[in-house]
Amino acid sequence: MAGEKRLARTRNIGFMAHIDAGKTTVTERVLFYARKIHRMGEVDEGTTVMDWMVQEQERGITITSAVTTVEWKGNTLHIIDTPGHVDFTMEVERSLRVLDGAIAIFSAVEGVEPQSETVWHQADKYHVPRLAFVNKMDRLGANFFETVRMMTDRLGAHPLIIQIPIGMEDRFIGVVDLIRSRGIVWDEHSLGTEFREIAIPKEIEEEASFHRSKLVESLAELDDPLTEKYLNGEEISETEMKGVLRKATISMKAVPVLCGAALRNQGIQPLIDAILDYLPSPLDIPPVHGAHPVTGEKEERMQEDEAPFSGLAFKVLMDEGRKLVYIRIYSGVLKVGEGVYNPRLRKSEKISRIFQMHANQRTRAEEAKAGEIVAVMGLKETTTGDTLCAQGRPILLEPIDFYKPVMSVAVEPKTGRDQEKLAQSLEKLSDEDPTFQVNLDEDTGQTIISGMGELHLDVLVNRLMTEYHLEVNVGRPQVVYRETVEKEAEASFKFARELEEAKLFGEVFLRISPNVRGKGIEFHSEVLEEILPPDCLLSIEEGVREGATVGVVMGYPMTDLRVTLLKANADPSHPSPLALKIASSNALREACRKAQPVLMEPMMEVNIIVPEDFMGEVVGDLKARKSSVEAITPKGRITLIKAISPLTRMFGYSTDLRSLTQGRGTFSMLFSRYDKMIG
Repeated sequence: MAGEKRLARTRNIGFMAHIDAGKTTVTERVLFYARKIHRMGEVDEGTTVMDWMVQEQERGITITSAVTTVEWKGNTLHIIDTPGHVDFTMEVERSLRVLDGAIAIFSAVEGVEPQSETVWHQADKYHVPRLAFVNKMDRLGANFFETVRMMTDRLGAHPLIIQIPIGMEDRFIGVVDLIRSRGIVWDEHSLGTEFREIAIPKEIEEEASFHRSKLVESLAELDDPLTEKYLNGEEISETEMKGVLRKATISMKAVPVLCGAALRNQGIQPLIDAILDYLPSPLDIPPVHGAHPVTGEKEERMQEDEAPFSGLAFKVLMDEGRKLVYIRIYSGVLKVGEGVYNPRLRKSEKISRIFQMHANQRTRAEEAKAGEIVAVMGLKETTTGDTLCAQGRPILLEPIDFYKPVMSVAVEPKTGRDQEKLAQSLEKLSDEDPTFQVNLDEDTGQTIISGMGELHLDVLVNRLMTEYHLEVNVGRPQVVYRETVEKEAEASFKFARELEEAKLFGEVFLRISPNVRGKGIEFHSEVLEEILPPDCLLSIEEGVREGATVGVVMGYPMTDLRVTLLKANADPSHPSPLALKIASSNALREACRKAQPVLMEPMMEVNIIVPEDFMGEVVGDLKARKSSVEAITPKGRITLIKAISPLTRMFGYSTDLRSLTQGRGTFSMLFSRYDKMIG
């Protein structure tokens, strides 16, 4: 019972928005008014608690999601402040996967911006209920009602206005609470800690009355008992309105909209109250679902302390060489010194420490319970997206979807002695960030790092320099082509040589033909086993595959060939596998020269999400890039475009797409196949 009461007073929430809408500023005010911090930091000064990384303070942006916990009126709020730049959208994705509710922050000047749409659709994907907070009401050009209209038009949301501003731009002084029909104004000299309730100012009485009537009407449509009272003209109480609005918010039928000016410390306390009033506690959301890792049978866990332990590792942080794993606990209790089972690894790992996090500061705890977000040490092999559970009651939870990197650069240390240190540092960075990948290109010998965009890679390279004290050169990766043939051809090669009094002889006849794209090299033999010993046949195949590593056009590896062994001659008394291997390698090259060899380039599968208004321009641009558009799928106000594009034509596409769509388009790109080079 005590656990249930605690969970009812718990909220796991996150702030999400387009870059510069004011997420971190709002979060900083929440921490200040909840007395978690004693001085408010400012983003522009690089002094905020939640933007603790050097890169964040220097650039004035949030790069990594930061976790903290505050108390408000006897309730516990676990808060995640997420980045707003598209290059760090994975941070938002993995945060939303473990949150019960979110606050979408919009600038009253710009309204619904591109990344606002992206994070909104991410929240839809994970069925996360949310509130909307229209920030920057004090700025020149602020327009509260236009922002609300954009929420409907661009996001397909059902916003319910529960506050309207008193004044706008430099005349903004407070808000009207439509549910209680009272005004709230803040004292600027007290840093917003002091505010008072007032009667609704006469000049906006009519406007407030209109919007309250609309709110009551909208709520009545969502609840049958309320509909009856509304139609009978009965008075609807504050408690009834809040109860219906809470249900509508949790079921994602409505989004309560509030407003304020965080930089001027106005509107924050009612926002925290609204988080408690309308966003769900762990008890309000369904039990967490998963599958038994062995049998595949469906499993579920009630969100309570008494249930078997289950949790999801959603973030990894390397802190001075030590691995810190952030976990959302869905059920049960986690204790220091206990073992937890990882179904992906099929092994247990021991929890050595548990921390309550406050950005990069931590407080040790002996245990953590259902509904909490904590960081732990001791999990050496656990990574982002892993399920952790009780050994005797295993469950595999829905994992986190990772975005594929879309941009790559080559890096090398400025001094050769740092090569090993570079590899170790890159491994640590990729442990933290699932969208950051490191590959060694065997063809060029380059270390290739891949990420979500230019800013993402720039931040990672800077971290190599500042955190790992590595000086690196950054270049552009060389595209590695492939070669194949377009016709069928036959060729033979005879190898005969004396080596240390031994006669080496082998003659091979091959037929080659084009293979299906992506099939690679397939080898077949028409020679009977009685004629050719198995070791000789194996040597011929080895010779074919080795010969294909260097093509006949520009020396790139060959692929998508169907090679058939027609005939082979060897010394009957002393067959030489080496001679046959050399002969087959040369026969392959000779056949390729006759079979119209061509150069192939890497083709990428590109998935693009754009507002429907920009679909035509984006498709036209793809065709100009010699891309083939495979599918166009309308989905509400957005359109999904799937295309196959040559990699060489996709450099800089991130910037071009943003330009084409006023910054509202996003895309992901992954390797599809090699295909004939387009002129």
